[in-house]
Amino acid sequence: MNGVLVVDKPTGITSQVVINAVRKVTGERRVGHCGTLDPLASGVLPIMVGKATKACELLMDHEKTYTASVRLGVTTDTEDVTGQVLTRFDGALPPFERFREVAETFCGEIEQVPPMYSALKRNGQKLVDLARQGVTVERAPRKVTVHSLRAYEQDGELRLDVRCSRGTYIRTLCADIGASLGCGACMQSLRRTSVGRFTLAQSIPLDELRSASPERVEQALLSPEELFVDLPEVALPPFFARLFGNGETILCGKVRSSLPTGLTEGSLFRTHAPDGRFLVGQVAKMDENLYISAKIFF
Repeated sequence: MNGVLVVDKPTGITSQVVINAVRKVTGERRVGHCGTLDPLASGVLPIMVGKATKACELLMDHEKTYTASVRLGVTTDTEDVTGQVLTRFDGALPPFERFREVAETFCGEIEQVPPMYSALKRNGQKLVDLARQGVTVERAPRKVTVHSLRAYEQDGELRLDVRCSRGTYIRTLCADIGASLGCGACMQSLRRTSVGRFTLAQSIPLDELRSASPERVEQALLSPEELFVDLPEVALPPFFARLFGNGETILCGKVRSSLPTGLTEGSLFRTHAPDGRFLVGQVAKMDENLYISAKIFF
């Protein structure tokens, strides 16, 4: 099997458990995900199966959307409710309107200090492993982008709907909002509702996947081409298409009329070889000239 399974991950398990389940139901050892979800989090987890695993590195930059609930007045070492409590606020908690007002100031490009309880590495060691040993290291702030943020109340909880860039930690966002309010906060729950163009509507719950028939798994498996439908499509002349399909690098000037405007160094595009194989190409610069080369074959 080759393609993408959009799994609705439940809370309480790691992303690796989902990987193992997909390996079992597909019989395919080449399985990977594009962006892990913590055990506390649920929701969209795109799983690459077979040849689609080649695409993982190209999909890490996709925007993501989340729904989170926030608990005011409590801070923890993990910045969510699973951690050890560090402080409790004794005063009156701010009203919702104040929470909304402060939360919305975090929309746009912001800086975050990555949490110690994260998979980021320092000298080859994951920060989370160091944190569990009681070790804290300095982390430089990183720029991330919150494209949109909506704060609201639902079922007695303070909630955030967030659309953000790669590398944004929602629990850190919750903690930073709490710090700005002066009462502290931590993330109570988190549900990822989309990764790029993959949404909950396309997902299959993990429990359903585990008991699914081979036909149902095939039905849920999306073509690798689905990963790249947002890239510009290039139709090369037959001669150059054969060369490109054989892995040859081609000077852009020779096929300029076939290339869409706006392609620059590093730009990705999609195309097909004469034998029907799907390819992802990239523009590269060598000796001051632009070339196109095949990056991934399917």
